[in-house]
This record gives sequence, C-alpha cells and structure tokens, in this order.
Amino acid sequence: MAQSPQSRPLDALAVTVMLILCLTWGFNQVAVKLAIHDIPPLIQSASRSFIAAIFVGLWTQARGIALFKRDGTLLPGLAAGFLFALEFLLIYRGLIWTTATRATLFIYLAPFFVVIGSRWFVPGDRFHPSQWFGLALSFAGIAVAFGLPTPATDPHQILGDLMMVGAAAAWAPTTLVIKASALNRVSAEKTLLYQLSVSAPLLAIGALVFGEHIETMPSALALGAIAYQIVWVVSVTYLVWFVLIVRYSAARLSAFTFLTPLFGVAAGHLVLREPLTPPFALAVALVAVGLVLVNRPR
Repeated sequence: MAQSPQSRPLDALAVTVMLILCLTWGFNQVAVKLAIHDIPPLIQSASRSFIAAIFVGLWTQARGIALFKRDGTLLPGLAAGFLFALEFLLIYRGLIWTTATRATLFIYLAPFFVVIGSRWFVPGDRFHPSQWFGLALSFAGIAVAFGLPTPATDPHQILGDLMMVGAAAAWAPTTLVIKASALNRVSAEKTLLYQLSVSAPLLAIGALVFGEHIETMPSALALGAIAYQIVWVVSVTYLVWFVLIVRYSAARLSAFTFLTPLFGVAAGHLVLREPLTPPFALAVALVAVGLVLVNRPR
C-alpha cells in the first residue's frame, strides 16, 4: 500500500530537487552579502517579497489560477505570511548582535521543531529512533562545520542568539501550517502569494522602524544579487518548496535543509574567497549519513 504524503520518504526526484534548492539557498546567503553594503537587509527582504509577489501574481493570471475564491485558506495563509516575515526580521536583525556561526547553528534547530510539531499537527509524519539519530547526526555535522559556540558573555549576543532560536521557531510552524491546513489543498502559487503579500509590508515597516535607508544608487553587483533573490530564489525555488511540502514528509524535507549551510560555506569559498576549515569534509559526511538515516523507509 502506498504511503500517505504525511510520511512519504523522499524519492530520487525529490532528493534531486532538494539538492538544487539547498544549493540555491546556500548561494542566497552570498547574494545577501554581496548586496548588503548598498541595500540594507530588511529593505532587501521587503523588496524581494514585493517584487516577487508581482511576478508570481502575473504567473497565476497567465495560468488561470483562481486566487480569491472561498477555500478556507485565509487564516492559515495570513498566519504563514506573518511567520515568514517574523523569521526574516529576526534573522537579519539578530545578525547585528551575534555571529554568523552562532546564527547558523541556532537557525538549524528548525528541523527539530518541525519533527516535534509533526507529532501533533501531522500525526502520520512521526520519526522513529534511528531517524532521530540521523537528525542529530546531521546537526552534529553543522556543528563540526561551523564550530560549537562558546557561552555568550555579552547580553546583546545572548539577545541575538535568542532571536535566531526565535527565527527557527518561526520557520518550523510555517512549514507545519502549510502541511496541516487547507493550504495543502490549493496551488503552491497561492500559498506563496500569501507569504509574499503579508511579509512585504511587515518587513517594510521593520525597515522603517530600524532606520534603514539606501544612501546611494546601488551598484550593478548589488542589483544583480537582489535580482537573483527575487527572480530565482523567491519566485521559483520557494514555489517548488511548497509543492514538495504538500507531496512529501515535511519532517524529512526539513532535515534535508541541513545541506544549505554547507553549500553556503562552499559558495562563500568559491565566490567570496572565504577559507574552508579542515573539518568541512567530516561535516559533509555526517550530514549525508544523517540524511540517509532520516529518509530510510520504515
């Protein structure tokens, strides 16, 4: 008997697509860094949500996708959009007070939150002990790649760390809301539009509150970096991610995102000439073995 989408392991197609998504999201961090000197972070995030919403809206019109009929998605859609905005607000502002290494480790607590939340919201998507071990092994790989953080001594750093944990706690319920609500019965385009339409004004308000502004005309490099985020990352890969969430196990998909920071490290080395640490190969091995354990059929 075929497994339900709640607990379906990732097949070869899903694994291939997730590799492409994680590679894309890893390079997205580099794109943010390339543009951040000319375009402040919350302005970047608000702009990409607003412009991507226009692109996705035009795509839905071209495909004849109904967006405004009554289908029970309004409340979960608004909730998903609010959580999406909250996640990026906490990440971008938290980076002011904590380091990128600490941020990466705390943000990637999100797969654990997804697995725990799935026990209540997606009952068919529960992990058994070997899968929990695989999840922990993949997280250990991230810790090896970036180094375990020392205890925070500055109160501001503790605040930044807590904001990253909050970002992880916002990322996880976003996934669960989509999986466990009426959003899993509508098009991925509509789900994405909820998130973009709600997050754009919230992130713009955040940029105003924190006093962000663009002082000079952004460089061609910065504009290219933001265009990459808008056209490919948000308009295409997020759409594909929402399709996968509906069709496969949300917990297994979330565990797969452990590859994203590793791809980010590799992208930083290739594009920004940032050094690779010797334990990086071990980290890749740990994450890979962990993902094999997580995605083994029961």
